Amino acid sequence: MKKEGRRGLARPRNPMLGFVRDALIEKGVMDAYKRRPPYQQNDYIGWITRAKLPATQEKRLAQMLDELEQGDVYMKMAYERNGKKRVM
Repeated sequence: MKKEGRRGLARPRNPMLGFVRDALIEKGVMDAYKRRPPYQQNDYIGWITRAKLPATQEKRLAQMLDELEQGDVYMKMAYERNGKKRVM
């Protein structure tokens, strides 16, 4: 895992696994994923890959894909992007 400098992530970077990359491309949200801050990208990948059961990985992957599609949600919380905040 890669560690970035002060302006990047302070935590080790989680590698993106093939099934996650394939799902992002298939769902058409890879660009939305890349527009998210590095910490959010890393959190999503780590959260998905730390799941012990395949069913839990699938559930977490589906949540990430849905949130990226919505654009204003991150880990079930309102996500401010471009100065616009969504009230949940």
